[in-house]
Amino acid sequence: MQRFVCEQNIVHFERLLSESIDATVQNTVRTLLASARRQLALLNSAASGAETTPFEQHRRQHADAATIRAQFQPEFDVSPHPYMLLHPGPGLLIVDVNNAYAAATLIGRADVVDRSLFEIFPDNPDDPLADGVSNLYNSLRIVVETGRAHAMNIQRHDIRDPGGTYVERHWQSINSPIHDATGHLVYLLHHVEDVTAQAAARQ
Repeated sequence: MQRFVCEQNIVHFERLLSESIDATVQNTVRTLLASARRQLALLNSAASGAETTPFEQHRRQHADAATIRAQFQPEFDVSPHPYMLLHPGPGLLIVDVNNAYAAATLIGRADVVDRSLFEIFPDNPDDPLADGVSNLYNSLRIVVETGRAHAMNIQRHDIRDPGGTYVERHWQSINSPIHDATGHLVYLLHHVEDVTAQAAARQ
């Protein structure tokens, strides 16, 4: 029911935004729309992850995930590029991050394993127009649906420092599928580059 309400609200707010010419109303509707999209992404993420059907979850159960992970783990660990490995099922659980990713996002590697992606990286509650959660979720869904990598537009998605204070960050992200030998989706690979300095220079 919650999902249905969110979907209906999104349609309603999108229509209002297209019809309104009043700047104050537009700002209010943009805030409501961002909130509804975020809520829908969180609901879908918790219920089914980035997958669209239970059949995908069933197929993945037969994949040899341990063997696949062992094949790329050494390169994953030592790469200077920030990578996060995600389970595509319900919760979008973090399987692992490399040290470069932990450093870039101010997290402890051991602290995030087996926790939900959006529990660790929520939207900044002080930014009513924040759309990092909804846009990242949509990108992951595209990867699952197409079986291909998806490059996101530069995205603002603030992160928390060790004291819990949100700090502004802009990211260039590429999300990719990892399949087994038979083509079954096993993992999602999230790669980011911090482009905050470039974004600030443009502003």
